Amino acid sequence: MRSKLKKAMYPIFDAAVVVVVLLLIGCLYMVLYGEAMVRNHPEAIFQASSTVITDSTGAEIARFRTQSSGFAEYTDLEDMPELLIQAFLVTEDRRFYQHEGIDYIGISRAIVQDIAHMDWSQGGSSITQQLARNLYLNGEKTLVRKVNEMSIALSLEKRFNKDELLEMYLNHIYMGRQQYGVKAAARRYFGHEDLHQLELWQIATLAGIPKGPSIYNPVDDDERSKHRRSVILTLMYEQGLITRKQMEEARRVDYTPPEAASVSAAADQPMPDYISAVDTVMQEAARLTGIGEADIQSAGWTIHTGLDSQAQLAMEEAFRDPSRFSDDREDEQVQASMVIVDQHNGEVKAMMGGRNPVTGGMNRAITDARQPGSAFKPIIAYGPALESGRFKPESMLPDKRTSYGSYRPSNLGGHYRGSVTMSFALQKSINAPAVWLLNQTGLKQAHEFASRLGIELDQEDFNLSIALGGVHKGVSPLKMAQAYSVFANNGRFNTAHLIREIRDTNGRIIYAYRPENKQVITSTTANTMTTMLQNVVSQGTGSRAQLSGYKVAGKTGTTQAAVPGIGNKGNRDLWFVGYTSKWTAAVWMGFDHTDAEHYMRSGSGAAADLFASVMNRAGR
Repeated sequence: MRSKLKKAMYPIFDAAVVVVVLLLIGCLYMVLYGEAMVRNHPEAIFQASSTVITDSTGAEIARFRTQSSGFAEYTDLEDMPELLIQAFLVTEDRRFYQHEGIDYIGISRAIVQDIAHMDWSQGGSSITQQLARNLYLNGEKTLVRKVNEMSIALSLEKRFNKDELLEMYLNHIYMGRQQYGVKAAARRYFGHEDLHQLELWQIATLAGIPKGPSIYNPVDDDERSKHRRSVILTLMYEQGLITRKQMEEARRVDYTPPEAASVSAAADQPMPDYISAVDTVMQEAARLTGIGEADIQSAGWTIHTGLDSQAQLAMEEAFRDPSRFSDDREDEQVQASMVIVDQHNGEVKAMMGGRNPVTGGMNRAITDARQPGSAFKPIIAYGPALESGRFKPESMLPDKRTSYGSYRPSNLGGHYRGSVTMSFALQKSINAPAVWLLNQTGLKQAHEFASRLGIELDQEDFNLSIALGGVHKGVSPLKMAQAYSVFANNGRFNTAHLIREIRDTNGRIIYAYRPENKQVITSTTANTMTTMLQNVVSQGTGSRAQLSGYKVAGKTGTTQAAVPGIGNKGNRDLWFVGYTSKWTAAVWMGFDHTDAEHYMRSGSGAAADLFASVMNRAGR
């Protein structure tokens, strides 16, 4: 019996040894990782300047990571109102001055929630942990990141006293809308340069933002921000920081955005937020330099772009207008994205990746995910046909039901005219002639033509359905605008880009864009296509894209919803891609996920209308 008991104890002993070894390794990792990060990356705290992004005029549109040395945005703790400091403490880390970097009570509470929900998404992070994450890590919600965050927090606590850590936190914390630190946020949301000018309701609003910067800042969602403010005021009242009367009065205040002059040097006009564009600038900078985005943010660079404030503001205001999105449902908004490109040099002038873009969120303007529908016809059918020299706008094309093996395309509504000119077929977006034309020109030649316009197609796209925009992976508004810009630029190609130049802290050029202006199709093809596309807008499906006093060339595109339960009455994707003599733009509208409850009742005219609205105010 004793022998059996002895044998039974062996696995338990072995398991205990393994557990002890793992705990020792974990403790060693906790000590060494944080020490190494803080020691090897001193610039995360002490670097004097932050990376700045400018628009086409050189005006600053974004600044990353307020720093603790010689930076105008940095504010000493002693220069901050005591009530502001206490509001953040009661909200984010009530036991900040008692723990040594990790609030084990908060962590325990978070672990219970994590186990209950079977993920590691809960918070429980102390202010020191949040500072560690902001300085050294990313926002990824994983167990490994949480452990690294705790390790760095312990190391920071050894090097700095509590006041220093709190000061760094209040100057580094992300506050939404590209604002870092309480001072930048106070100016952006309330127009206050002096933190002592903040009223109680404004202090509570700021203290509520870090929990969800993209949803609790008052610009993006005033109602959520006000509700969050009420929660903070309750906490402040319960901790004896304010009276009940002060709490109730501060709860009732409605947010009013500050005058433009308070948040910008621009006199009478609010400034755009550039959220999607700034995200894309950072991605482009990382791709061009081979340096990670986090390192770029704190590199002290100046990134000059071609972004145009008037065009960007026009786009943002149009996207905020709910009357342009009549297909919204109670539970979900219609989404949209848009890009404006200067066809003469490829510079992106404005960009929206969604109706309510958030930093780091989905950018539909640069994602190859949507079917372009008939907007693809000039790129894959009519352009290659013109370039072949075998067809002209007046060439007669058959308009009849035709089978190509197992593929038998049909016209919308089942109406056929027998034969039409090529120009008329494009003008009215008739399907049968486009497929016939692609078949005559050849898929190989069509693929090569699209490639010259910057659109690389896959082997899965080696079929005639691409004449109607049936692209396997989909295409982005950015690539569609880039492709059409070749028609607008007499057949010359320029890569669509945001960055003109990058300079380091000493003013040395790290990167500079070199214009290509490469002739990729004949000017005859480009100019003929422009004339045909102008007819589409003046007399055809793109009539809602017309601009007063300007000729517009462009093409609509629509893809059917093709989901059970709605028949052929709904659409999935709405497009308009067009250009003037100055700029080229692409618009997409639709739901992120189309189903029987969420599909577009509108046609592509809605996208053409959005194009016209933006371009009219953007200066074309």
